[in-house]
Amino acid sequence: MPHLLAALSGLGLGLSLIVAIGSQNAFVLRQGLRRQRVGAVVLVCVVSDVVLIAAGVAGAGAVVQSRPGLLDAVRLAGAVFLAGYGVLAARRAMRPQTLDARDGLAAPASVAATVGTALALTWLNPHVYLDTVVLLGSIAQSHPGRQWWFAAGAAVGSVVWFTALGYGAALLRPLFATPRAWRVLDSAIAVVMLALAVSLVLSTV
Repeated sequence: MPHLLAALSGLGLGLSLIVAIGSQNAFVLRQGLRRQRVGAVVLVCVVSDVVLIAAGVAGAGAVVQSRPGLLDAVRLAGAVFLAGYGVLAARRAMRPQTLDARDGLAAPASVAATVGTALALTWLNPHVYLDTVVLLGSIAQSHPGRQWWFAAGAAVGSVVWFTALGYGAALLRPLFATPRAWRVLDSAIAVVMLALAVSLVLSTV
């Protein structure tokens, strides 16, 4: 029973950390709506989360906390990437697309480009280190002898969330049959990305 409670605690904390508006979730949602490389994107997000969770439980959080310069470098790199992605989203909002019965969107990006974007949005986000590695890794230590059950619960949360977000986005496709809906989505993504970029720059000052 204590092992199950530790796993449930990890599941609850893991979901609370990833179920939020952010660059990674926005990208997964958009790919799901377009039905483009969804499996690859979900796999990247899940595997990345599992690796980061394991690293945090194994003690990498203490290393990250002891090297503030490393986090500053990641913040600046992430700010540059997010700003660029935000500008691209703003440009898409000016020329919105539409969905039809034959998925009448522009040709999808290559698997390599899509996976590269997903990796960058995950690993260049310093919040993932603070939340997943430091915070989750630290709280896991409050379950002595059951840290890996806690980690397993958090990993299950990531699998459930990203799978539901990526493949469940198809249920929203009827709402995106008009250019206006895509304009709203891409405008929101642009605002989120640029706001995150600004916050990262300010956090290093």
